[in-house]
Amino acid sequence: MLDVEAPDVPAGRFVECDSSNPASTDDAVDELGTGRDVVCNVAGLAGTAPAELVMRDNFPGHRHVTERLPDRMNDGVSLVAVASMARFGRPRRLEQLRQSLNRDDLDCGPVRLRDNQVSGNAYSFSKEAATVYVMTMVLPLAERGLRINAVSPGPAEEPVLDDFATIVGKDDLPSVRNLVGRYAESADIAPVTVHPSSGDSAWIKGSNIIADGGIGDAILSGVITGPDR
Repeated sequence: MLDVEAPDVPAGRFVECDSSNPASTDDAVDELGTGRDVVCNVAGLAGTAPAELVMRDNFPGHRHVTERLPDRMNDGVSLVAVASMARFGRPRRLEQLRQSLNRDDLDCGPVRLRDNQVSGNAYSFSKEAATVYVMTMVLPLAERGLRINAVSPGPAEEPVLDDFATIVGKDDLPSVRNLVGRYAESADIAPVTVHPSSGDSAWIKGSNIIADGGIGDAILSGVITGPDR
């Protein structure tokens, strides 16, 4: 487990890593060594954190980790990025997302935010960028014998649930819960995150796997109102 703080749950090994800091990421990857089979990129900041830090950690930080690890992984294995259902602006912001993807430096997100080139909130934009990035990396990683996919959870009973309400909307979040009966739990999301790395999913590449209890489809079909953020 790589994180900025030691976990309070059992972990086979912990390596301190701040994914918003490329030097910290480089040190952590060097310490890990080689022979990895699966990478689950789960790190991210909620939308209530400072916008530039959210942008830096949730997309360019994720990209830096992803691009440092493949040379140290075994052939035929998988990278999985945890994105978010907070991605509904992606079609209309696709050009902005492509511009961010084309920048090589870690400041790609914060720079666009400062220049007022990013519409919507930083959290949604960063997760949209991470999802599009997964799709663009399918062929380059396939040439190296690797797969990459994304998983987009909906609201879950986690400490960041209140933060997530700022993205979906505090009035809309209870209606989401009422629609599907409850919020997700970690046990609902973890197996979906692991599955793209199993042998049964060898032909799943560049997909964004939705794990939101049906909320996203309800929004897209107009059953409930979705966030316009």
